[in-house]
Amino acid sequence: MKSINYKICLKSAPQTVFDKLTTDSGRSSFWAEKSSQVNTIIHFEFPNGFILKANVVETSYPTRFKITYFGTNVLFLISEVNEETILELINTEVPDHEYNDMCAGWVSVLMNLKSVVDFNIDLRNHNQEKTWDAGFVDN
Repeated sequence: MKSINYKICLKSAPQTVFDKLTTDSGRSSFWAEKSSQVNTIIHFEFPNGFILKANVVETSYPTRFKITYFGTNVLFLISEVNEETILELINTEVPDHEYNDMCAGWVSVLMNLKSVVDFNIDLRNHNQEKTWDAGFVDN
């Protein structure tokens, strides 16, 4: 098992970033085609039609959000430093055979989050024929 630790610097306020991570409309704007949360279960629907059930483990406004995701633990830490927002992603218990795909996936998710929160631009193609499975990084 491995861990992934990434940071991204954002211009948007910590509360804005937190809301994107923790609401259905927020997650649907940058992460999944559709997000619907019932109690502590988030249903992520991806462009290829795959539906993932993730469990919300912890929510602490506006600094912490933790979920189980594809059988791993993902913690988002949000802090404000010198009028910038730093988002840190810590993904633990990543199986060795999935590490490279998870690393690439998180870069894609985090960069699209930045484009949405800081510039109001969604980089995804929203095309079911042009997904991650078919080699497209803009899914």
